[in-house]
Amino acid sequence: MLEVTSTAEENRLEVDFAEIYRRSNLFQRNRELVENLSKPSGNSKELNFPSKYSQSFFEQFLACLWKQNLSYWRNPQYTAVKFFYTVVISLMLGTICWKFGSKRFFYMASFLMLFTAQESQQDLFNAMGSMYAAVLFIGITNATAVQPVVSIERFVSYRERAAGMYSGLAFAFAQVAIELPYVFAQSVIYCSIFYSMASFEWTALKFIWYTYFMYSTLLYFTFYGMMTTAVTPNHNVAAIIAAPFYMLWNLFCGFMIPHKRIPIWWRWYYWANPIAWSLYGLVISQYGDDDKLVALSNGADSMPTRVLLKEVFGYRHDFLCVTAVMPSISRGDDDKGEYAYAVVSHKHDSV
Repeated sequence: MLEVTSTAEENRLEVDFAEIYRRSNLFQRNRELVENLSKPSGNSKELNFPSKYSQSFFEQFLACLWKQNLSYWRNPQYTAVKFFYTVVISLMLGTICWKFGSKRFFYMASFLMLFTAQESQQDLFNAMGSMYAAVLFIGITNATAVQPVVSIERFVSYRERAAGMYSGLAFAFAQVAIELPYVFAQSVIYCSIFYSMASFEWTALKFIWYTYFMYSTLLYFTFYGMMTTAVTPNHNVAAIIAAPFYMLWNLFCGFMIPHKRIPIWWRWYYWANPIAWSLYGLVISQYGDDDKLVALSNGADSMPTRVLLKEVFGYRHDFLCVTAVMPSISRGDDDKGEYAYAVVSHKHDSV
């Protein structure tokens, strides 16, 4: 059919098939038929649906969460590798920080006597360094690893949202929710390995605090990586945008430059820095209530651990509950980027 009515055949036969059809009775009959069918009958009603989507928002969220669960389960390049490097980093930091916590005290079981080994100021700083390194190593790796995954899922969602399967809000909330159990498992793996190798004080409360702060830290790093991907065209641009903030967070976290030594006009950024709150919580949850003497770097004087933390870093144990809330606020701020992207997508779908 196409060969017979092609432009080459028209030129060879010197005819215009379109013009012939336009002058034919068939064209007139078809035109009248289209006009009649385009006019609704007197008793017909316009199509009207109570909502844009066939399911409620919660049902959309569950469907997206189920889809994300299958996607993550079938993506061991992301999930399994994340657990693998968590184990590797845990063992690496655990061997570097081997039994740092045990320097606070030791027991002579044979004589049922307690001998107190005075911890030095450098030992305390080394323990803080282990927490600082873990936050940066695993946190930045989480933020970087999640960016290509979110980028791929976003392009898939364009097609599915165009088909009216779900709203952008449901997709964004599901994308955030699926990370919660994976990051929790990652936190438990790291804390179980490192906490035991570093020999921090084995009490249920302190271990729970340590796990909580690491969980919050890894969550806001992961959500930060998702946020940068959501507000940029692709994960390559997201990596470029995210990198400067890692440097700023590292600089103003209070470890390399203690809070009291930061110029007063820059201290506001210390309080706005999520890593600073994570390090604050990790340190005071382990050492903030410790009254054991610490030998100072001058070799002559000593002071209680909690006093040293307050004098040098400004850490106070009575600030622990406030510190526990701040990482949650950081997670919420990172979620706002995903939420803003979802709102824009939702409005675009409505148009």
